[in-house]
Amino acid sequence: MRVLMICMGNICRSPMAEAVLRQRLQAAGLDAVVAVESAGTTSSHRGEPPDARAVARAEARGYDLQGQRARGLREVDPSTIDLVLCMDRRNLESLQDRWPQDRLDRVALLLSALPGEPAGGAEVPDPYYGTEAGFDRTLTLIESGCDAWMPRIEALARAAVPD
Repeated sequence: MRVLMICMGNICRSPMAEAVLRQRLQAAGLDAVVAVESAGTTSSHRGEPPDARAVARAEARGYDLQGQRARGLREVDPSTIDLVLCMDRRNLESLQDRWPQDRLDRVALLLSALPGEPAGGAEVPDPYYGTEAGFDRTLTLIESGCDAWMPRIEALARAAVPD
């Protein structure tokens, strides 16, 4: 199974979300069954490492963003990705415009799985133009979103693995 985390440039939110979900999957013993990647709806930062503030705030909480490099969406992604989790509506809508209609049921907002969220789900704010405190707030929301998705991802992963 493959999960793709999406934001705009793939240098702040989606790399943090990739690292958080990877750690959650490893703790659950699912890291050999579920692959996690991240991408941007734009390719403006292609090949760049994550923002230094994202790296620092993630490392402070035990997440490793080293080795990640920004990428845009790939033509093969719709046929190889099982679940896409977007950080905000703008990127969700951008992705939906390019994703095959028959696979849109696999695309959602990261925070849509939180209990009590409205049908559209809340958004993970982009901390890029803000302060380090904004990166901490963003990371906290990402952790909550990943935790909320874990039961669904675990069920999908277990269903995909033959007994």
